[in-house]
Amino acid sequence: MARPIKETPILFGSDARRFEERMQNPPKVSAEKRAEIRCSYETIRKMMVD
Repeated sequence: MARPIKETPILFGSDARRFEERMQNPPKVSAEKRAEIRCSYETIRKMMVD
């Protein structure tokens, strides 16, 4: 039987402001990193299909 899921903590103060700022302006991912992620995804997808 699964354990119950704990409640998600509520953020206050500077933690909440930092979280909100990061959600509004996510960090940029370089083209090289994006290509690396895409390649990894395709490799795993091929492994799952075959």
